[in-house]
Amino acid sequence: MSRLTESAPWRALVEHHKALQHVHLRELFAADPHRAEALSHTLADTFFDFSKHRITSETLTLLLELARAAQVPRWRDRMFAGEPINVTEGRPVLHVALRNRSDRPIRVDGHDVMPEVRAVLDRMYTFAEEIRSGAGRGATGRAFTDVVNIGIGGSDLGPVMVTEALRPWGKGGIRPHFVSNIDGTHLVETLSSLDPETTLFCVASKTFTTIETLTNAASARAWLTSALGDDAVAAHFVALSTHAERVAAFGIPEAHRFGFWDWVGGRYSLWSAIGLSIVLAIGPDAFDELLQGAYEADEHFRTAPLEDNVPVWMAMIGIWYHDFFGAASHAILPYDQYLHRFAAYFQQGDMESNGKGVDRGGCSVDYPTGPVVWGEPGTNGQHAFFQLLHQGTHLVPCDFIGAIRSHNPLGEHHDILMANFFAQTEALMRGRTADEVRAGLARRGTELSDDAVAHRTFPGNRPTTTILLDQITPRSLGRLIALYEHKIFVQGIVWDINSFDQWGVELGKELATTILSELRGDGGPSLHDASTAALIARYRTRRDPA
Repeated sequence: MSRLTESAPWRALVEHHKALQHVHLRELFAADPHRAEALSHTLADTFFDFSKHRITSETLTLLLELARAAQVPRWRDRMFAGEPINVTEGRPVLHVALRNRSDRPIRVDGHDVMPEVRAVLDRMYTFAEEIRSGAGRGATGRAFTDVVNIGIGGSDLGPVMVTEALRPWGKGGIRPHFVSNIDGTHLVETLSSLDPETTLFCVASKTFTTIETLTNAASARAWLTSALGDDAVAAHFVALSTHAERVAAFGIPEAHRFGFWDWVGGRYSLWSAIGLSIVLAIGPDAFDELLQGAYEADEHFRTAPLEDNVPVWMAMIGIWYHDFFGAASHAILPYDQYLHRFAAYFQQGDMESNGKGVDRGGCSVDYPTGPVVWGEPGTNGQHAFFQLLHQGTHLVPCDFIGAIRSHNPLGEHHDILMANFFAQTEALMRGRTADEVRAGLARRGTELSDDAVAHRTFPGNRPTTTILLDQITPRSLGRLIALYEHKIFVQGIVWDINSFDQWGVELGKELATTILSELRGDGGPSLHDASTAALIARYRTRRDPA
């Protein structure tokens, strides 16, 4: 048994779960007419309804005791203080510094990093204004119309998600495109409609060594130089990187290099120079509002007591289901088309952070850690996988995210969308009993057998969080992203894991390097399992038929 599962708060939650596991949400609502109000929070223009969760005030008390026992406030303060809480790499975790709007210094080894953060941000804004205004031009003197961000993982998912979410702020500006997959199709299809004379490339790689990114960048460079010559690289390429020598060797001048720091994790980097494609797409003012919203969430997380702390509630309720109900996955379901990449972004944010099987001391854990995170926008998801959510055998807690006002009001479209939004959380909570099915059929003069009725019943008692924004704006989006980041942080602290490394991706990279040498014919014979050896042989034979 681990320290966590042996702790008094954990044991108390085990006993509490036994008492609550068969209680239906209908009963909880019937017992407390003020439940919806008591289990809701408002943070600026964002409303959080936690009342459709299988929790009581006692549940929350016990969950917060677990958070305190795990020293969540202490670890939170250590993060904001710039201490090296990324224990396996000995680094601070300071994405909060990137959106710090206050005069409060944030120090690393006694050095205030805020002047450097602001200097890079100022350079990004100046550069973006030059490009967006047409003052900054390509090698042939034409203004840029398109920017292609070449990155992978956090260097791609964050900028993609934000530029999609904030499309209304990008209308009439630089058109953003994103290439991440090493599959040549991604780059070829992206470039097929672009003009080399008006295309700017942002190569996003901290060390400028990521093989997928650098391979795509080299092919993009060849596409550009075949049309405009080698001298065009300096005007058409920007590097988001810390490695000056490799950037210079590629042909990118120092003025086009925007650096960041080793305390910026990839999946938390959209706030840094990695966000340059966002600034180019939506403009500095909107990006500044994005940072402001995130800062507001940071200050809430930093200062609010646990009893009123939204990301702490999000985190601890998630732990309640994952560790005590055995819910292995968590769905994020935005009912706003602009948020169609939000779930994909937090697949990485959550699963790369908390998909760990050893604690901070290097010992194997004996409890579930990070859930499988997935989701798609409503209402399309309703016609795809909601069947499982309603009547399947898996318990899947869901976050429903919606906006009161649409950027594109069109007849009754938004009312229909939001009617579905509200109806789904109610249906998942209430379900439908056999008696209710029969009563509904009787009103229509229809009768069915018991077997047929069984197919039409819904168990309900399926938990949801409802997050309702006034409207998707840079500020509300920044706030929402940061709240999810802090949720992930809190869960990692409670699970006693390091949420800020990603060693799990390294083994595949190492093996791929070895196999690539074999595919090129450069490497000597390597020992593989029979399956892998056969697959490599089949690929080589059929790739290069005699």
